[in-house]
Amino acid sequence: MTRFLRAACLGLAGLASGCIAAETPPTARHLQSFSWQSDAEGFGGMSGFELAEDGESFVAISDRGRFVEGRLIRENGRITRVEGTAPQPLMNTGGNPMHRKVAQDAEGLAIAADGRRYISFEGRARVWAYPTMARAQALPSHPDFDGMQNNSALEALAVDSRGWLYTMPERSGQLTRPFPVYRFNGTRWDQPFAIPRIGGFQPTGADIGPDGMFYLLEREFTGLGFRSRVRRFPLSETALGPGEVLLVSHLARHDNLEGLAVTRAATGQIRLTMISDDNFNPFQRSEIVEYLLP
Repeated sequence: MTRFLRAACLGLAGLASGCIAAETPPTARHLQSFSWQSDAEGFGGMSGFELAEDGESFVAISDRGRFVEGRLIRENGRITRVEGTAPQPLMNTGGNPMHRKVAQDAEGLAIAADGRRYISFEGRARVWAYPTMARAQALPSHPDFDGMQNNSALEALAVDSRGWLYTMPERSGQLTRPFPVYRFNGTRWDQPFAIPRIGGFQPTGADIGPDGMFYLLEREFTGLGFRSRVRRFPLSETALGPGEVLLVSHLARHDNLEGLAVTRAATGQIRLTMISDDNFNPFQRSEIVEYLLP
């Protein structure tokens, strides 16, 4: 998240629902918004989120270089509480915690089928692999990464069934320029796709669902609050198909949603689970939001 957005968020002090404008086209149905609270030291700033197939076990990362593991406790499919570890530091490639903010700014999280975790960073654009959480392994870089805008680099990260990674920056550089999607095949990066910009929304999270589709969570900040949007794209080795808008939220209905996990609910329907970055701001909240697709 950019420093400008962090600063602007300090002015958000609970917008009344009466100032929220109407929106269409909801093909996704809102299930719930759960406020996750914890007194643990370092809790907050959640930027990436992965949920297991059981809909309960999760991993979350924060943009202060920490991670949390836990479970969503559900009753009749609804979250009733969260059981989680205290935030633990993400380790660098030397096996040590990161202390500089530019190094800590973890944004995207993806977990491969073999359990290996991958994290993208936006302060200094890079993707690291975590076979275990004791030490990171640096992946090769793409030439474009070094030229990305500071604090607006690799915001979203997803992994497919082959273990191939997909990442994209928060900003594309121009309002009319599509967002580039970078792909890592285990050896090298390429940039096979680009996603058109529509309106003022910017990428914050991504996942590849159990249906093999590419899901993109986007955020728009208006100065008065946040709006969120989720788009879905058919994914092949050579192209992303036309996107479909699944969700556009009302202004300020949700907090600053940044992480996205796509799973199947017990009904067999696709479930979108999102988590918000509270920016360590007392006027914001760490919110877990769920929607169900038809």
